[in-house]
Amino acid sequence: MAAPPAHADAAPSPTSPPAARDPPGRQAEKSETACEDRNAESLDRLLPPVGTGRSPRKRTTSQCKSEPPLLRTSKRTIYTAGRPPWYNEHGTQSKEAFAIGLGGGSASGKTTVARMIIEALDVPWVVLLSMDSFYKVLTEQQQEQAAHNNFNFDHPDAFDFDLIISTLKKLKQGKSVKVPIYDFTTHSRKKDWKTLYGANVIIFEGIMAFADKTLLELLDMKIFVDTDSDIRLVRRLRRDISERGRDIEGVIKQYNKFVKPAFDQYIQPTMRLADIVVPRGSGNTVAIDLIVQHVHSQLEERKLRWDMAALASAHQCHPLPRTLSVLKSTPQVRGMHTIIRDKETSRDEFIFYSKRLMRLLIEHALSFLPFQDCVVQTPQGQDYAGKCYAGKQITGVSILRAGETMEPALRAVCKDVRIGTILIQTNQLTGEPELHYLRLPKDISDDHVILMDCTVSTGAAAMMAVRVLLDHDVPEDKIFLLSLLMAEMGVHSVAYAFPRVRIITTAVDKRVNDLFRIIPGIGNFGDRYFGTDAVPDGSDEEEPYTG
Repeated sequence: MAAPPAHADAAPSPTSPPAARDPPGRQAEKSETACEDRNAESLDRLLPPVGTGRSPRKRTTSQCKSEPPLLRTSKRTIYTAGRPPWYNEHGTQSKEAFAIGLGGGSASGKTTVARMIIEALDVPWVVLLSMDSFYKVLTEQQQEQAAHNNFNFDHPDAFDFDLIISTLKKLKQGKSVKVPIYDFTTHSRKKDWKTLYGANVIIFEGIMAFADKTLLELLDMKIFVDTDSDIRLVRRLRRDISERGRDIEGVIKQYNKFVKPAFDQYIQPTMRLADIVVPRGSGNTVAIDLIVQHVHSQLEERKLRWDMAALASAHQCHPLPRTLSVLKSTPQVRGMHTIIRDKETSRDEFIFYSKRLMRLLIEHALSFLPFQDCVVQTPQGQDYAGKCYAGKQITGVSILRAGETMEPALRAVCKDVRIGTILIQTNQLTGEPELHYLRLPKDISDDHVILMDCTVSTGAAAMMAVRVLLDHDVPEDKIFLLSLLMAEMGVHSVAYAFPRVRIITTAVDKRVNDLFRIIPGIGNFGDRYFGTDAVPDGSDEEEPYTG
């Protein structure tokens, strides 16, 4: 990869980066966390805490339960929890994310530089991954040594490289990952892990960022932050005393015994592997500007685009897939469709008959769940050979906003069902679907998941929602996509990308017009149901509710 243009304030590396190799002892040094100088706050501190309570009609931001998702600047809000990159009509990822590696000495300002790059990039989806999260679990003996500042956290063996590499690989592929949370006060991993999602850009920071051959191969750009040793010592003293509960004597002892020798032996030699060296860290705004320009050019080359034309023409004249099940069009069902499709139908009637159809649809969908033989005894003392559900449990996931209207019908027929929500919004500049909110129940991977959206025209939102569930390890054949009305285009798109997903609807219309509205269609379901004004030139794919 070519480095950004040389500049007097952005010092090039002393030599051209050699072929990736394993440096002796996996050259490394213990990475710092966010507070590297007085004004260098962590991303978490820039945000209000994520509360558990929320209004069901204000679900418009990207959110992760354990990871504050936003970086607020004076000009804009940047999504930092990431999102699964968009997938093409085959359900496969178009391009891998762009990964930036930030190396340098402990407390050199890597996290601050990372934050400045995030702000300057002005791209909507960025993941910041710190090597601090990947310290190995200590034994009891090592815990005792750490308590007396006698354990070497700056040795390469202190880090879990296998977990780092597997995590970064998954993020580049757009998959969700669980990242350990390390407690520097107790020198142990916390019970809860945080979830991150793949993004357009991944910034991986740590002093051992360039220490492993496989790790180097995953990085598209390598930056070394070079800061004076005296400044690094002062920052480390401030951080370890104020944030990690250490005393000044212990910090200095650890620095002289482990940190400084580790920098000389493991970290400084990796400077030659960097594409760019940034002297003075976060104070070198010229270097950061050059880095941002280069990343922008790389992102432009690998832009992700949702190709609607390819999708529309991919399945013309094909028979409907076998995974599709359409509710039998009885006179009753056709009569209810007549009412809700009629533009003159009042809102009250629209809601009433939509709810009736939803109930029938969900009852129909439940018949596709696995059942096994079982025998019960009746009150008359007689055996009855019946059937019982053969799975662990059922979880409903609604695609906001229209999908949430199907939740009451699901709760009415599935006792104690768990509910998750996904908000997918179309980027008005790029036309790409983007994940903006996600809340899924724990351990969803073992469940049969009923994915609900009232209308599916192109299948774009549905495909991304399925992709999110797959990234949470839900088996494809345990996903049931339910919709009141679908277009043939959407049916084919989902079935072609995910051939084991069961698709269930009450009706399939043949056409989608140039605005990707279903024809003859039902109109904008969310607007008719909630009584909100229609968006001009909108589509049947629901717009997010922001009221």
